[in-house]
This record gives sequence, structure tokens and C-alpha cells, in this order.
Amino acid sequence: MTAATAPSRPARLRFAPSPTGYLHVGGARTALFNWLYVKRYGGQFLLRIEDTDKARSTDESTRAIFDGMNWLGLGWDEEVVYQGANLDRHRRDAQALLERRAAYRCFCTQAELEERRAAADGRKEAFKYDRRCDRLPDEEVARRVAAGDPFVIRFRVPEQTGVTAWEDLVHGRIAFPNKDIEDFVVLRSDATPIYNMAVVSDDIAMRITLVMRGDDHISNTPKQILLYEALGAPLPQFAHLPMIHGLDGKKLSKRHGATAVADYQHQGILPGAMLNFLALLGWSPGNDVEVMTLDEMVELFSPDGLQKKAAIFDPKKLEWMNGQHLSRVPLEELEPRVTPAIVAAGLATTAQLEADRPRYLALLELLRVRARTIDDVVRQAAPYLKDAIDYDPEAWAKTFKDAPSSAEILRATHDRLAAVPSWDAEPMEQALRGLAEERGVAAGKIFTPLRVALTGLTVSPGIFEVLGMIGRDRSLRRIAETARRLGG
Repeated sequence: MTAATAPSRPARLRFAPSPTGYLHVGGARTALFNWLYVKRYGGQFLLRIEDTDKARSTDESTRAIFDGMNWLGLGWDEEVVYQGANLDRHRRDAQALLERRAAYRCFCTQAELEERRAAADGRKEAFKYDRRCDRLPDEEVARRVAAGDPFVIRFRVPEQTGVTAWEDLVHGRIAFPNKDIEDFVVLRSDATPIYNMAVVSDDIAMRITLVMRGDDHISNTPKQILLYEALGAPLPQFAHLPMIHGLDGKKLSKRHGATAVADYQHQGILPGAMLNFLALLGWSPGNDVEVMTLDEMVELFSPDGLQKKAAIFDPKKLEWMNGQHLSRVPLEELEPRVTPAIVAAGLATTAQLEADRPRYLALLELLRVRARTIDDVVRQAAPYLKDAIDYDPEAWAKTFKDAPSSAEILRATHDRLAAVPSWDAEPMEQALRGLAEERGVAAGKIFTPLRVALTGLTVSPGIFEVLGMIGRDRSLRRIAETARRLGG
């Protein structure tokens, strides 16, 4: 499919997470690609909560999925579908398979199956169900059902000499010989559906036209295609996305660090940056484009750019990407995301920030250029919002090795700044560069101790921007206080 080619029928795609934990970054990437497809080509993006595993599914996990999707801005169309509410339909579809002779009842017990599996292992053969229950006479099946014997429903894989194949939007043609597909269970003995049965039943009912998911589902796809065909339903297209690996080349997991979308939200990552980063895990927009807004991603998205090779999750690349978005996002969009973090850090109240809003917005504009996360902005903001500052011990030790000399420089700096006619960059720069020239030292010998005295740090925006933002009285007070602490 090229970027200019629209799907042949109205697109309906779904994201179908299980509510058994947090919203994983891999799941969020899958949701994003489905969402981008619909926004690019038109159609509906649906959300289905696959909560049939009642023992592991929780309301808390469901809320985490909703919260993660909302934070990312990936809204869905229509009502959320809960798979567990569709149990009756799953059973009806399994019954339809029986009636169409596409499935049969299997009365083999788990112990019997394990015994046969062990025997196959002893012969060094792959175990495959031998269809013995498929050969039971109808009268015997009816007798055992009437007697209450437990059974599962197995799908009868057709044409053992044939193949089940599809044209995958990512991998091209994929084919599985039917002889390698075991007659698989679709309904357990407690009448609950196996994953493939529930998924196909729901996708048919939701009229899904394209199933886009991780390529760990490739092995499920031939079974699902056979179910579609046996139920007489039109096949959707399939697109299997590459796995996400850590820097060590292994499947991304908790051992690589944070894997939940919420973790990155709490670390100060912007949703736009997270989306941009996730989009590049398995998709290339072409022309070496990297930094994109969501609207730009929609405009550039095409299945042609989806890649087969596993993607690498690099946290440092995510931080870099977040820094790019921090510096580009409109200030009115950034401010509501930073303010709660500043308030939570105890640097100011919302009322205080609102009372001096122009200065606050100017401060955010100043700091975001050097920040990679919202947490960075908060850390940098402390010297500008608090009366007292916390000196970084390393910065203090490195800058003020010669305490008497440093104190003397700071006193001289204080006197020069106190005498400037206006608290503007040009007269302050003239005064301090003049001081350095008189002393026969580089300007940095004046600026570095001044920076530590003002911010407690060795890294900050330009020193005259810092002075302007902190203000005359507070700046002079900090310089004098630092000199006193040094014994000057």
C-alpha cells in the first residue's frame, strides 16, 4: 500500500490489550500504529479490553490502560468493548463450528494427553493430537454428552496437504502448511473460549478490517484465518509489527528498566515526545525525518514504512527526543504539564505562579532549551522560585577551592553589579567584563563563581539571563551571602 492508496473498504482497526498489568510501551506502540492508520486513511479506531482471564484481569489495570491512552491522546471511536461480556456469542460461534462439522467434541483428559505427549517425547517426535475423538461415532458422542462427560471443542484443521497463507502488510506472504497445525481447542471443558476463538468472534462482530499487532502473534494467524473461513466471515488484512528489544538485543522487559507508559509520564516525558519515539520503533517516515508532531506523523504514515527488523528501545534516544519536543512545543501547551510538577516539588503554589505569570512563562522559555525532561525543568527552576538555594556540593568544592580568593572575587562582582544604572544585560555585561579586564583574567573567572553563587550549579542559562530572571535584589543578596559563607 502506498501513501496515496486508501483501503478498499471503510477501515476498522482495534487495539485489544489485556487488563492484567500496566500499559506496556509495546502495547502503546501497537495502539499508535492502528490509530495513525485510521487517521491517515479514514475509518474507526476501536478499543477492546480482553478481560476473559478473570483471575488476572483487574479494574486497576483497565484504568491504567485508559489513563495511558488518554495521556498519549489516542482517543477511540465507539464504546469500549469488553471481551468478557461476549461469552455467550463466543459459545454460539463454537457451537456453529460443531454444526458445520468444522469442529468436534474431544473427551480426552489432560492426564491422557500428557501421557501421549510424554510417549512422543520418548520417541523424539513432536506431539500432535491424533484426532481419535473425531473418529467417535455420533451415537457415542451423544451418549457421552448425555452422561455428562467433560469435553472440549476442537477445531478440525482441513486439507492436511494444503496451506494457510496470507499477504502480510509488513512481512509479505506468510504460509503455514496445514499438516503442521494441530486440531486446536476453541472451547474449554468449562465452556470458556480459548484466545483464538474469542478474538475471531469479537473481530467478526466488530467488523475489523485490519488486524495490526506484534509479530509474536504470527503463529496465531493461520488458526484465526481457518476460523474466519469456517464461520463464513470475510477475512481482515493482517500486519505484524516488529518486536521491541532492549539495548542488549533481547525482548524488552522490566530488566531493561521502565516499560510502562505511566513510568515515563512520571519521569517528565511529554506525550508528544513519547508518541514520536514510539512511532520510530518499527516505522520509518522516510527522508531521515525524526522529530515529528502527531499531525505530521498522520500525514507521513504508510504501512510501506513499517519494518520487519526488531526495533531497539534506547532510553537516551527517548530523552533526546523529549528535549527536542520540550524546545518546540507551544509554551501554552507546555506550561500545564510543568506547573503541577513545580507545585508538587514545593517550589511555588499555583496562585504564586499565576500572580507572576509573565515572569513564570519567561522562565519556562529560558529553561526548556537546556532540559530533556519536565523533571529537568523543575530542577533548573528551583533557584529562580525559591528564596534560599541548595548548593551542589561538587559545584561548590570545584569552584571555590581557594575560598579567600573566591570570596574576594564575589565581593568585587557584587560591588560592580550594585553600581550598574539598570538591571539589563548590556550594562551588566560591560561591568563584569570590565572587571575581568582590570584583573587580567578571562571573563569565565568572574562568571563561574557568580553562576554558582546565584544558582548553586555550574550549568545554567547565560549568566546575564540568570541575573535578569532572578532580579537585582535577590541576585545581590545571594552574591553577598555566598561571599560571607566563604569567609569573605
